[in-house]
Amino acid sequence: MSKFHFTLYNRSYCHLCDDMRQALLALQAPDESAAGWFTVELVDVDADPELVARYDELVPVLVGSRDGQPPVQLCHYFLDAEAVKGFLGDDG
Repeated sequence: MSKFHFTLYNRSYCHLCDDMRQALLALQAPDESAAGWFTVELVDVDADPELVARYDELVPVLVGSRDGQPPVQLCHYFLDAEAVKGFLGDDG
């Protein structure tokens, strides 16, 4: 089974960031048996000038990675549930 990890680039004062985080976490554990099948890391873009330069106007930004493969930017502003589900279901 592949290990999935998501990085959510966000800001502490961003309601869209909170919304995306909640929507992502809702996908993580639809029932007790599925809990923890992917991890989520929150990264505050304002803590790093390079991240501000890269993501400033796009926040929140969701990036996914799997088993050490290069990360993939999946969506920004709002959770694209279909893109996330496709990423999680991709056996490539």
